[in-house]
Amino acid sequence: MNNNITVALAGQPNVGKSSLINVISNAKLKVGNFSGVTVDKSEINFKICDDIGCIDYDITVVDLPGAYSLNEYTIEEKVTKSFLLNDDYDLIINVLDSTNLQRNLLFTTQLLEMGQKVIVVLNMNDEATKEGIIIDEKQLSNILGVPCIKTSASTKEGIEELKKSIVEVYNKKESTAKIVYSDPIEEEINKLKRFFKDRGFKSKIPYRQLAVQLLQDDKDTYKLIHDEPIAVELIPLIRRAKEHIYIHSNSKNLKEIFEDEHFAFAKGAKMEVISTKNMRAKNLTQKIDNLLINKFVGIPIFLFFMWTLFQLTFEIGAIPMEYIDKFFTYLGDEAKIIFGDGGFGSLVSDGMIAGVGSVIMFLPNILILFLGIALLETTGYMSRVAFLLDGFFHKFGLHGKSFIPLVTGFGCSVPAYMAARTLKNHKDRLLTLFIIGFMSCGARLPIYVLFTGAFFPQEDAGNILFLIYISGALLGLISAKVLNIFVFKGGDEPFVMEMPKYRLPSFKLIWHTVYSQAKSYLKKAGTFILGASILIWFASNYPKNEELTKSYDVKISQESNETIKKQLSYNLELELLENSYLGKIGHLSEPIFTPLGMDWKMAVALEAGLAAKEVVVSTLGVLYAIGGDVDEENGGLVAQIRANIPFASAVAFIVFVMIYLPCLAASMVFVREAGGWKYLGYLFVFTSLTAWTLSFIAYHITLLIT
Repeated sequence: MNNNITVALAGQPNVGKSSLINVISNAKLKVGNFSGVTVDKSEINFKICDDIGCIDYDITVVDLPGAYSLNEYTIEEKVTKSFLLNDDYDLIINVLDSTNLQRNLLFTTQLLEMGQKVIVVLNMNDEATKEGIIIDEKQLSNILGVPCIKTSASTKEGIEELKKSIVEVYNKKESTAKIVYSDPIEEEINKLKRFFKDRGFKSKIPYRQLAVQLLQDDKDTYKLIHDEPIAVELIPLIRRAKEHIYIHSNSKNLKEIFEDEHFAFAKGAKMEVISTKNMRAKNLTQKIDNLLINKFVGIPIFLFFMWTLFQLTFEIGAIPMEYIDKFFTYLGDEAKIIFGDGGFGSLVSDGMIAGVGSVIMFLPNILILFLGIALLETTGYMSRVAFLLDGFFHKFGLHGKSFIPLVTGFGCSVPAYMAARTLKNHKDRLLTLFIIGFMSCGARLPIYVLFTGAFFPQEDAGNILFLIYISGALLGLISAKVLNIFVFKGGDEPFVMEMPKYRLPSFKLIWHTVYSQAKSYLKKAGTFILGASILIWFASNYPKNEELTKSYDVKISQESNETIKKQLSYNLELELLENSYLGKIGHLSEPIFTPLGMDWKMAVALEAGLAAKEVVVSTLGVLYAIGGDVDEENGGLVAQIRANIPFASAVAFIVFVMIYLPCLAASMVFVREAGGWKYLGYLFVFTSLTAWTLSFIAYHITLLIT
């Protein structure tokens, strides 16, 4: 049996392609010109005998001109691109200079995008070894999805392995090449893939490749779909996708955007697979990287940035809080004047305005937190932290790629769960999804600010806030380790974090991020939380107990001492609340929370938080804003919390909030991303048991210390 294999040999200039061919073939060399141009065309023919199947293969290697890219800047690049797009061949051998890996990988990324079968040859390995450069070719193969073979023309290293690989790759059904883009582009690729799949669109090339080519404005691909019926629906989808990419790239030049993507991927891959004995910084970017990615000072620098962010979140955010609080108190008082002290006036003032106001009061803190995270992301720093933490994360069964969903979780769990899609391995994705909830989202921030403000001096509050967030993150990592050992078992996915160029902060992107998050927060406050506040107000005011009210009214009217009158009024409100629907729910679940030092009011607040964490604050506002022990000058929810909740109980409450199930909206997204309702059941049991156990420990340790 005889098989013919045509191989396209591609690489940048001076990577040793010709020397490699001479060593492989020992055969006839035919030299001519490519059609229509004077560029040399070298063809080599030789045979490979497959010992296993006893099959002879006739190999024809077409040595393409050296090209730095497929951008058609030179005649050589035009010839190479034309051949790869239009001529018949079976696979591409991409030759790289091992001593200049990153620069060569830029070309590799473009070849991988073509969807062809590819073999990557790391040539001049002997020279790289002399320079102290060590490349982990197996890890690079995992990252790129194609065979990566170290070779040397002078020592004949890897030649036999390369020959075998040609046959193996040829016999594969399709290309296994892969390239990962930044999250916004990956998100849009997935949307287009889903569109093609839902419409049952028939395409000769894979949906992913088709989506990439459309996003790159590839003319041939647009011609291909132009006459298709789906084009009418597809064009607006592509337009929206590009607008999203433009915002995140701070550019509308798609060529530049994808060149930056290739650079980021190439640099990330290089940093993951290469180690050098003496790494000298050649430019400012490398000097900054050597500092920020340094294994000794990199993590302390990151922690310092996060600590600064939380200090600013509390210190600056506290300034407008008081004014917002006073504004909503004023609105509530005005509502009671307009609507009276009856049921409707109480609903508007104590339910709607107080509930929504207690959430909006923390909007400045949320904005500062989102602004800080957006700044770190847009400059390219977050990707460096992900790379830096890769080794540390591996100890817990995760890898650096999990960092982006986890740090997104500090803002909101919903986009964090969606960001976990970038983890292609199902086990890695599930493990990351299960611990995202430990990263305290922006909705939990109001609870933390409330309690830290109640129990700590303002100068210490920022530090306590930072400690809460870091503790939650560490608990998440420990939980990941436990889950990795006992629940999620399986292979690790190779990690490559794109390394984008450092950029000055983009005002447009930061505005887009902060505005969309603030809009989402306010929308939730004006709809979902408004509804929850009304529901909680109703549950805390009904059923009406006329007999109890009458008996207290008699006692109050007969009493002349103003202090006792106030106390009787407080007792009436408390008894009415205890006998309400909310009180009954709280008392029913109180035995579960009593060992944690919590009363029925705290139990109700935590249960309300299953709907939305912001509701916890408004629920506490309804439940504790009746505290008769605090005078008017000391008014406000912070003072009521301080007066009515013991410190140890507050610590247990915070620990519980840090860990238990995220809000209803996030839980629904979790179900979709994890792949089924059963996983939400597992998550509920896991987080509830962990929260209860750690809150119990925190409560009793705090009691012992204080």
